[in-house]
Amino acid sequence: MIRENRLYDELSIGDTESVKRVCTANDLFVFAHASGNLNPLHIPDEEDKDRTEAVAPSMWVGALISSVLGNVLPGPGTLYRSQSLRFLDRVHVGDELTITVSVKDKLPNSVVVMDTKVTGRGGETVAEGVAEVLAPERKVRIDMEELPEIVLQRHQHFDHYIHLCEGLEPLVTAVVAPEEKESLGGALLAARHSLIRPILIGSEPLIRQAALDAGEDLGPYEIIDIPDHVAAAGRAVELVHEGYAGAIMKGHLHTSDLLHQVLKSKGGLRTSRRMSHAFVMDVPGLDHPLIISDAAINIMPDLVTKVDITQSAIDVALALGIEKPKVGVLSAVETVNPQIPSTLDAAALSKMSDRGQIKGGVVDGPLAMDNAMDAEAATTKGVTGLVAGHAEVLIVPNLEAGNMLAKQLAFVSGADAAGIALGASVPIILTSRADGEKARLASCAIAVLYRFWQENGVPVGSRLAEAAE
Repeated sequence: MIRENRLYDELSIGDTESVKRVCTANDLFVFAHASGNLNPLHIPDEEDKDRTEAVAPSMWVGALISSVLGNVLPGPGTLYRSQSLRFLDRVHVGDELTITVSVKDKLPNSVVVMDTKVTGRGGETVAEGVAEVLAPERKVRIDMEELPEIVLQRHQHFDHYIHLCEGLEPLVTAVVAPEEKESLGGALLAARHSLIRPILIGSEPLIRQAALDAGEDLGPYEIIDIPDHVAAAGRAVELVHEGYAGAIMKGHLHTSDLLHQVLKSKGGLRTSRRMSHAFVMDVPGLDHPLIISDAAINIMPDLVTKVDITQSAIDVALALGIEKPKVGVLSAVETVNPQIPSTLDAAALSKMSDRGQIKGGVVDGPLAMDNAMDAEAATTKGVTGLVAGHAEVLIVPNLEAGNMLAKQLAFVSGADAAGIALGASVPIILTSRADGEKARLASCAIAVLYRFWQENGVPVGSRLAEAAE
């Protein structure tokens, strides 16, 4: 939108302009960062979805007046001299406000006196006052769309998954080799949030030293002293067979040592499905979680393996409450090209989904990354369908592509990544030493939600909705 200002001589007493604005949680977070005002009354509690009483700071309301003066009347080039304000009511997230400014008087030296008022949805006055401004000195036209977008580093999807686990029994989890403070700390953090009940398997002296390094108390937790990592992983698998553990969590050992025991033909946790890995990404600015598979286990999967990878990724999405996951099968281009094998696999997966060989989601491919994630890019390239521009699950051609994509989102775009291995009889929680606390908690929460879905056939959210009815 192009705005043109009004000079002193173009203003008349009584000139009035109004702008409407809805208060959002983002507004309050941005204002808190910009102002440094961290009063908890002004910051929404995203973990308590029923909480609506966060109060907008009064000076945020006042700033809305300056936006109308600077953008509309008199417009670009306006400078404040003074502003008086009386605050008569409070504003909450979701309230629609009307901000009105009127020319009250014109004084010498380009000074303009403005009546200013902010009213709520019902017409009640929220704030009122008088501003003195210097009118613009020259004509200016600005494009209101040019301001760079702010992407908030918020991870509301992970917060939601952790919240969904409240009230569920902690998932008994065999933690293999938690022998340094990061891996041990992640397990105990999840235990404090009642997500898991950890059984610590590994070298007891190293585990206790890790607890000492991290300042943790091991009193409430069971420790099984098995120094050898392969043997410790084997004992974790046995606990699952004994019905004592419902998940396994990787500690400070090589992933291959853990998976060797999980994938044993005799005594392992194999199912009919090929084991694969999924990253669940909480990407700032994206209004849905993004699942990327497989970025950690299958190096160069063939079509048969990709069928299992795709089905497992869909299952995770279903467990997280996505009703009909939109799955984009990635390649470098969005057309089938026999010289690019991944496009052939993508086309086959798409048709297999149409024929019911892959269930529970909508699968389309090949798609390039741009037209999988951006609706405008898909439209520009003429790519149509339910998935184009709206993918919630991305199936990558190989491990290298998936790993690079996931790490780009994490280390460049500020995403958090939760990792889980699928295809065994129980979820395998895979965390990294580079993971932050939220990612570690989310990995455990996703395992809890996935295990609930395995056992009940419906996501936790559906059960909660039924209970509410």
